Amino acid sequence: MEYGELFQEENESVKERYGLALERILTFHNDTRIREPFLDYFQRMAEFVKILDEWKNHVEKKDLWQMKMDELQAYNHLLYADILPGEEGYEKSYANPSYAAEQLGVEYGQLLSFVYTELRGGLVYAVEHRLFDLTIHLELLVEILCLFEDGMPSAKEIREVIYYFVSDYADRTVDYRTREILDPELSFATDIIMQSDLSDLRYLFRYGEYISDNEIRLADFLNRMSQKEIDAMAYTYTHGYEEGFRIAGIDLSKKKTVNIRYSIGQERMVKAAILQFEKMGLVPVIYRAPVARVNRRLTLRPGYTATSANKQYEYDHRMDEALFLDKAFVDRKISVLHNAYESRKQLAAEYAGPAVIEVFGENPFEPQNKKESITLSEKQQKLSVTMTTESSKIVNTYIPQSDYSFTIIAYPLPEIGERFEEIFEAIVKVNTLDNEAYKKVQQIIIDELDQAVSVRVLGAGKNQTDMTVMMHERKHPEKETNFENCTADVNIPVGEVFTSPKLTGTHGVLNVSEVYLNDLNFKNIMLTFEDGKIKHYTCDNFDTEEENQAYIKENVMFNRETLPIGEFAIGTNTTAYVMANAFDIVYKLPILIVEKMGPHFAVGDTCYSHSEEVRLYNPDGKEIVAKDNECSLLRDTDEENAYFNCHTDITIPYDEIKTIFSVHADGTEVPIIENGRFVLPGCDMLNEPFQEGLFR
Repeated sequence: MEYGELFQEENESVKERYGLALERILTFHNDTRIREPFLDYFQRMAEFVKILDEWKNHVEKKDLWQMKMDELQAYNHLLYADILPGEEGYEKSYANPSYAAEQLGVEYGQLLSFVYTELRGGLVYAVEHRLFDLTIHLELLVEILCLFEDGMPSAKEIREVIYYFVSDYADRTVDYRTREILDPELSFATDIIMQSDLSDLRYLFRYGEYISDNEIRLADFLNRMSQKEIDAMAYTYTHGYEEGFRIAGIDLSKKKTVNIRYSIGQERMVKAAILQFEKMGLVPVIYRAPVARVNRRLTLRPGYTATSANKQYEYDHRMDEALFLDKAFVDRKISVLHNAYESRKQLAAEYAGPAVIEVFGENPFEPQNKKESITLSEKQQKLSVTMTTESSKIVNTYIPQSDYSFTIIAYPLPEIGERFEEIFEAIVKVNTLDNEAYKKVQQIIIDELDQAVSVRVLGAGKNQTDMTVMMHERKHPEKETNFENCTADVNIPVGEVFTSPKLTGTHGVLNVSEVYLNDLNFKNIMLTFEDGKIKHYTCDNFDTEEENQAYIKENVMFNRETLPIGEFAIGTNTTAYVMANAFDIVYKLPILIVEKMGPHFAVGDTCYSHSEEVRLYNPDGKEIVAKDNECSLLRDTDEENAYFNCHTDITIPYDEIKTIFSVHADGTEVPIIENGRFVLPGCDMLNEPFQEGLFR
């Protein structure tokens, strides 16, 4: 069945409801008892609903795609004008909780701002022909509108309407999200990629997302590349995916679907990748970053995306689920999620895993904390952790991590600067470095690290890092290793050796002057560890210690009280490091590349989470045995404290490293890095990129 036919019957059944809700909203002012300041809110909601309906009609008539490029850009701007930064947009929008609170009062402002953000999802529902989803959001607005027409409702009454709307329709919103993740029949994005004339950039607007210069310039740049270059980029990505299965010993032939995640503008490369995946017997499952708050987690956007229209807008609403998060709702969502996977267990068994193309280069975003933004209470933070844990258990039941693989690669956006095209070419080089050469030199580092009982990491200059990392004991040193020799397969580019350290005895301070974690900037982040777990944390982003700690707890620790060190690694990709400094883009790079540019620690789960029993071997034939720590070993008796469902890498750049040395049982200290350079015999290759002029 063609995508356009999937919702015909459902749309026909709900058409009358849509018409009634639309009419009620657009004509409410003809006979209303609503008074200011709430009258202005509903009038502006009616204006937006009118825009939504016009957008839906254009999509259905397909006349949009006959417009000229500049006309489409202007129309796209109109759809998102209310949340774009600036006085004429977000500053005076009811989507802004500060403005909404100022106009309507804090309680009413928070509630009605949330309603508007959910209503804005109608832009997506319209373009995807999901009339049911668009209708229920119009009906939500009508229900709240009626409360105000009957008198002045309490904030509690409005909150109850929101709660039951989210809860009652969870069987729709959560179930559909699960289907998006698994079912290739939902081919909205795939059809755009495979059926559009990609040389005609008007195709970009078919997604219904905000289209900025990033998407237009990126697509134009890729269109100027030869097919041979495009195919080569795609091959680096798809071959890495295939290699991940081979190395892990997972039978790819039993799988049928691959989840492709990309950024709008990359369609030429994605199309080439789809054709290459087809030769492996895989068809694409491509889903959008989640729209409804019920399916979102903080500001994370898994799925295909475009440049954010306004990151502050997303940050302001990062915890809106506080309006409906209680134990009953958690139980409801978990039940719906279980049923959604149970009804699609065959699709889940055929799922091969994600193949991700990340982007980077956007101007750094430093969020502003707004007192009017909704936040989770301490009780809700614990419920959120529980919901994440239980959801992950369900997903891992139907898609065991030991049965699938993945790959990740990254490319820059035009926003990175005037030298975008040069940087893009440099990244292609970084992504295609000689695996065999790195494999050999990394083995030298591993051979030394395997002699260590601990590793010491000391910062240079103002960097206060002083970490002692305990190694696991190898029972059979002649055939076992603690470190994985990581080349470019699932994790591109090449360049790191990593282990899951022993927590007991691991202690000290981890400090980085500036780092981006989960797309957020952290200044002078400092984590203190005791027996491998975070004991204290702070940064310099905000004026108060309370704000700084809350920022880390929300966005690094995901509302947990502590997290263990899940990984210790030494990045070896000095080419990437020199490239980043030559173009002055260190702090615009994604963690995928940054983690290869120095030693790093990951807080959260180990790299082998949920697949500890899979036997893995390095190229030298030794089995990797350091896959557990004292937390993950609890998986059979106390799973809640064994896994944390997060893994955040924090890298110390070479120029902030004084020394890294291994400590042997007899006290011998062997330096691996000194003053930011590799000093083990046989590792000279890693220092060669530091020669002046490499990327100039």
